[in-house]
Amino acid sequence: MDLSYSEEEKAFRAEVRAFLEEKLPKELSEKIRTGADLGKDDIERWHAILNEQGWLAPNWPKKFGGAEWNAVQKHIFEEEAAMAHAPRIVPFGLGMLAPVLQKFGSQEQNDYWLPRILSGEDWWCQGYSEPGAGSDLASLKCEAVRDGDHYIVNGQKTWTTLGQHANMIFCLVRTDKTVKQQEGISFLLIDMETPGVEVRPIILLDGTHEVNEVWFTDVKVPVENLVGEENKGWTYAKYLLTHERTNIAGVGFSQAGLRAVKRIAKAEMAGGKPLMQNPHFAARVAQVEIDLMAMSTTNLRIVSKAASGTAPGVESSMLKVKGTIIRQEINDLARRAAGVYAMPFASEALEGSNEALPDPLAAGPVAAQYFNNRKLSIFGGSNEIQRGIIAKMTMGG
Repeated sequence: MDLSYSEEEKAFRAEVRAFLEEKLPKELSEKIRTGADLGKDDIERWHAILNEQGWLAPNWPKKFGGAEWNAVQKHIFEEEAAMAHAPRIVPFGLGMLAPVLQKFGSQEQNDYWLPRILSGEDWWCQGYSEPGAGSDLASLKCEAVRDGDHYIVNGQKTWTTLGQHANMIFCLVRTDKTVKQQEGISFLLIDMETPGVEVRPIILLDGTHEVNEVWFTDVKVPVENLVGEENKGWTYAKYLLTHERTNIAGVGFSQAGLRAVKRIAKAEMAGGKPLMQNPHFAARVAQVEIDLMAMSTTNLRIVSKAASGTAPGVESSMLKVKGTIIRQEINDLARRAAGVYAMPFASEALEGSNEALPDPLAAGPVAAQYFNNRKLSIFGGSNEIQRGIIAKMTMGG
């Protein structure tokens, strides 16, 4: 694999950089740079800008309205977007559901749902985890019983990210209790405005509302909202999770975070020497930079495989594990570099910025990012589970 950029790829990078300079609203970029919360309107605004440019769905085939970028183009865009402090697009519809529909959904489902994902008419969230079914997802109990032209859904989902904004949710539900756990699961698309759907907020330690519980009580779902075949949902879920795990690695976010760590660590804190002059700290920064460079190359290979039309297998688990370790290490280095200035954690202190350090009133995001990103090694399949997958697929058993 030739890892040098071609002239065409360099020209594409210049095009992306010019687009971000012209079209990325300064107020949105400033919110990302300073660690401020994005509202629903902010996210939808950037979604619409990318859709107008034709860059909203980089991995989608052009026949579905996507950009059909190759792995290098996608990598370049993510790098440039991170450096420009562009908002991250909510991945549930674009990067998770859409690949499942394109591979397993009916023509009617693709014709109806995909344009609505692009237009932003539907905001999707993910209904996988339950109180007793997280890493052991196959033990889920949320049930869907066929009743004529509908399924009747009862049960609960938890940790539903941004479910408070969503009007649609894709869910794994149990449709057969008589077979092995994995063989009795189906994949349903549920309108969250249907009677019987209730969203309850889960407020995080930093006071923010990011995740939710979703309850279903006798919710009627049309049979045509079943994706693929009944009781084949586990196959579709695994396919979706490979795309999610690749996305979780967050190479662009890690690159931006590493730049911030270096900038903070080179600043003189309270008259002392810059932390970057500490050999132990400098060695940790050097190690994570080496790891990130290696992972960036691995990411190109894995995304290239996904772009060829096949879901990556064990590679996505490898990237998920290594990517989350690197992101958490960078968060920890930023927190240590900020020192006592990283102490603010109350929500009213989170409007500060890593960029403004060493201002003690502007260090809130360092702590918030550190604590919030502890979850990275759990969601999308815990790192312990991923290591088991890697061992089984590479060494047999």
